[in-house]
Amino acid sequence: MSSVDVMQETGAKTRAPRQRRLTVARALNEAIHQEMATDSSVVVLGEDVAKIGGVWSTTVGLLDAFGPARVRDTPISESGFIGAAVGMAAVGLRPVVELMFVDFVGVCMNSIYSLAAKQRFFSGGQVTCPMVLMTSVGGGYSDGGQHSQTLYATFGHLPGLKVVVPSNAYDAKGLLASAIRDDDPVVFMFHKGVQGLGWLGTVPRAATHVPEEAYLVPLGKAAVTREGSDVTLVGLGLTVHHAIDAADQLQKEGISCEIIDLRSIAPLDQETIRASVRKTGRLVAVDDDYMSYGIGGEVIASVCEDASITLKATPRRLSFPDIPIPFSPVLEQGVLPNSEKLVALARQAVLEK
Repeated sequence: MSSVDVMQETGAKTRAPRQRRLTVARALNEAIHQEMATDSSVVVLGEDVAKIGGVWSTTVGLLDAFGPARVRDTPISESGFIGAAVGMAAVGLRPVVELMFVDFVGVCMNSIYSLAAKQRFFSGGQVTCPMVLMTSVGGGYSDGGQHSQTLYATFGHLPGLKVVVPSNAYDAKGLLASAIRDDDPVVFMFHKGVQGLGWLGTVPRAATHVPEEAYLVPLGKAAVTREGSDVTLVGLGLTVHHAIDAADQLQKEGISCEIIDLRSIAPLDQETIRASVRKTGRLVAVDDDYMSYGIGGEVIASVCEDASITLKATPRRLSFPDIPIPFSPVLEQGVLPNSEKLVALARQAVLEK
C-alpha cells in the first residue's frame, strides 16, 4: 500500500499518514531488533548471522546494536548450535536460532524433536523451551534437492512444536514477535519466494505496509485474504500468492474464490477453514511440500470430518509430487505448484456435477 491523498469532510485536501512498505526480510529484522531492545533475554545465533547479517538479511545490524554477547556467529555445526539454543532456552534465555536451509535439519533433528519439542512434557511443565528456529524453505532456483524443500508437514507432525509460515511482511513481523514471546518452541519458516531479496525473484505483493511500532499477530489464527462464494482456496507462504493469481484469473470467468492464508500449521486453524467451506461448498488446498501426508491432506481431512459441512464437489489438493526436487530448471518448474495448475483444479471443482 502507498500513501494516498484523501478528502476530508471540509473539502480540504490532505495527505494520509505515510505508510512504510517493507520486504519480509526487513520486517523480520525489525521484529528481532524490537524484541531484543525490550527483552534482554532474547539472543540470536547461527551461521553468518552476526558480521554478515544473515544470508537472508534477517539479522542485519543486530551485532552493532546488541554486541557479540547477544548476537553470535556459530561454526558450521547445526547439531551443536541448535542443541546449544535448546539449553539456553532451558535456563531462561529466549534464543532465536537460524538454520540457513530447512534441508539441513537432518543433522540436528534430535535436538528439535527429542529435546525442544518435549522439554515441557518431560519436565512436567517445570522447564519450558522459549526458542525460535528460523529457517528458509522453498524451491524454484535450481538449488537441487539439498536446498529446495519446504518440509512443513515434517515439523507440523511433531507434538510440542508450533509452526509458522508467513506470506507477507505485515504478518511476518507480527508472527515473529509472537513467536519470540511464546514459551514453547516455534519453527518459523520463511519462503525464499516472499523474502524480498532481489536475486530470489520475490513476489512483489509480499512486501506490504508494516507499522513502525511493535505489534503481535496471533499464532494459530488463519486469515481470510479474500472473500468469495464459489470455491475456497487454502494456502500458506508462497502458495497464497498462487491462490491470489488464480482467483484473479477465475474472476474473469465468473468464479468467485475465497482465499485462506493459514499462517500457522501448528496449531492449524480448522474453524476458519471449515467456516469458509461451509459457505462455498468446495475446497482446493495448495502447498509446495510433498503430496503424501502433507498439509493439503490435513486441511481436507479437517473439513471432511465435520458433518455439518455439505460439499458440492470432491476436495482437491495441489502439492509437490513425491520425488526429489530436480536441479534442472525445466524439470523443477514443471513440477512446482503454480497458479495455472490451481486454476485448473478450482475450475474442475466448480464444474463438477
